[in-house]
Amino acid sequence: MAKVYTDKDADLSVFKGKTLAVLGFGSQGHAHALNLKESGAHVIIGLYEGSKSAAVAKDKGFEVYLTAEAVKRADVIFVALPDTKQAAAYEKDIAPNLTKGKTLLFSHGFSIHFKTIVPPKDVDVILVAPKGPGHIVRRQFTEGKGVPALIAVFQNPSKKAKKTALAWAKGVGGTRAGVIETTFKEETETDLFGEQTVLCGGTSALVQAGFEVLVEAGYSPEMAYFECLHELKLIVDLMNEAGISGMRFSISETAKWGDVSVGPKIIDASVKKRMKAALKDIQSGKFAKDWVKEYEGGYKRYNALLAAGEKHPIEKTGAKLRSLMPWMQKRSIKGTQASY
Repeated sequence: MAKVYTDKDADLSVFKGKTLAVLGFGSQGHAHALNLKESGAHVIIGLYEGSKSAAVAKDKGFEVYLTAEAVKRADVIFVALPDTKQAAAYEKDIAPNLTKGKTLLFSHGFSIHFKTIVPPKDVDVILVAPKGPGHIVRRQFTEGKGVPALIAVFQNPSKKAKKTALAWAKGVGGTRAGVIETTFKEETETDLFGEQTVLCGGTSALVQAGFEVLVEAGYSPEMAYFECLHELKLIVDLMNEAGISGMRFSISETAKWGDVSVGPKIIDASVKKRMKAALKDIQSGKFAKDWVKEYEGGYKRYNALLAAGEKHPIEKTGAKLRSLMPWMQKRSIKGTQASY
């Protein structure tokens, strides 16, 4: 079993007299910056010229600089930018100001593992990846709790990189819950695999297919939505709280029998074979190359696929039914893109 690091294993005094720069003030960036500030660290924000986040960060009490200046001033630099924007920002603003002894920090290993960023050998390169979205990282911290996190060390010329990673994890609340050490390779490849085959891609496709089968068989879209999407949260919450066996303990005998006898016929060996193919594409770098090519080409296929998903009948049905649920937090997908 992996060692779990907690508060006693991390020392925030590592940051005494140092400046921490958070580049970007989106989902993870704002959470890390606020949590570290409230943990007693000196945090500054680095943004591109004209960023809408500048006013927000200043309102939260941060000194805000252009990215290059923030890198120049900082000892530890957190690249809290989307994977697709990191390489350009690195070449333009980060690399020219990245001097010996500084630390580069990431919350996802994509750019380092797939070499869209190749750092100089005289800087520490570390990863601190909370296993939750930024708003949860922030909320748990304000409630005196934390989100479990991963740490990794890619380069360690200072011989202090792990201590820096643990201190950052403590500053954002991760050691309150527990921190596990991994590698950039393992974090990147498992994260991409989970997103593609289970958490996002697999689940979305499964829900849409189930909805389509019921509607095509003559059942109402509303019933199909309830049975294939709405109740999914209940099942996932039970799994999250008690594992798959715990979920099964909480559902009816009929549901349990359907689970164990029919589920493996749907998600069968052929699905696992295609999952292995997806993992191979990740491990070989093919997925990363295809993704880089896609964003360099202007996101044409990406945007077309997203637009098609928004037009799926389940979205119209879901919007109608969610409007009948006043207790549910409503979120619009329009105009909510985080500003970096």
